[in-house]
Amino acid sequence: MNKNYRIKDIAEMSGVSTGTVDRILHNRGKVSEEARKKVEKVLKEIDYHPNLIARSLALKKQYHFYTLIPSYETGEYWETFSMGITKAEQELFSYNVEITPLYFNQYDRNSFDRLIQQLVEADCQGVVIATLFKESVLELVQTLDKKEIPYVLIDAYIENTNCVAYYGTNSYDSGYIAGRLLFEQIRPAEDIAIFRFLRRGDLYSTQVQVRESGFRTYLNENHFEGRIYPVRIHADNQEENFKILDDFFHDNPNVKAGIIFNSRAHQLGYYFSQHPDLSFKLMGYDVIEENIQYLNSGHITHLIAQRPEVQGFNAVKALFRHLVLHEAVEQINYMPIDILIKENIRYYNNYI
Repeated sequence: MNKNYRIKDIAEMSGVSTGTVDRILHNRGKVSEEARKKVEKVLKEIDYHPNLIARSLALKKQYHFYTLIPSYETGEYWETFSMGITKAEQELFSYNVEITPLYFNQYDRNSFDRLIQQLVEADCQGVVIATLFKESVLELVQTLDKKEIPYVLIDAYIENTNCVAYYGTNSYDSGYIAGRLLFEQIRPAEDIAIFRFLRRGDLYSTQVQVRESGFRTYLNENHFEGRIYPVRIHADNQEENFKILDDFFHDNPNVKAGIIFNSRAHQLGYYFSQHPDLSFKLMGYDVIEENIQYLNSGHITHLIAQRPEVQGFNAVKALFRHLVLHEAVEQINYMPIDILIKENIRYYNNYI
């Protein structure tokens, strides 16, 4: 149908008051279940779509969202995530939605903490938050709750928050699956390594902690008899890392498999490409070009991916739907846990 239906028209067709229709369309106030069903039935029959662009422009309402994500360089995981945010902003341009990115160092909790006050004082209607530093995030969202500013969580879900939505994988299940994939490549009594990047503040990100918990649970449940060696390396010092890894494998020559729970597997892939005598089975996370290179060369056996661009896009759209469309948004939105090997990586498409 091409007719432009007014609230009055919908009320007459539904047999309810105009006020009831208005409350249902704008998701505010209490409405009986019977009245809601009547109105929703009519809306479905007439395929009703409000002219939200015209409404937004007429009211000249501005929506200013902020995103708190790690800083990145070209080709890194968070760049792909940021692409999704940019696509959402472009799509929502006509609705007067503006997005301001704030960046922190993912290896330094203090850099996140310094942004909290800046955000609290900003003109802000909604926030997307990467939850790498759990305690700092909890401090931030308590303030946002008091100011009644809605927020969406990404990267790892944090319980007991009032987030509008979470977009990301189930970090525990992701780690559990990683445990199975690695365990199937080794004998039950073989030792393995867990590689971790050194951080300031929180020792590990929220997501890494939860992934490792799931990983260890799988091994424990399946009678893993070996030893797990933690190996701490630097995020940005290749020369020092080579020394750390040389010493580790000199002292532990029987360790032939391991995992890193973030997107920097390529840094280890490069090391193993320079030490072919080690024949190491390495697993990592995220589909970025450098990781794909070492997956294809065989220096990484598996990558677990989580579609970051889709996460970024959906996180912004969730705030929009909540604030502008007044729609109910599903709170927990788990992404697929994608398992990539060199035989299927060329077919993978994690874009919107």
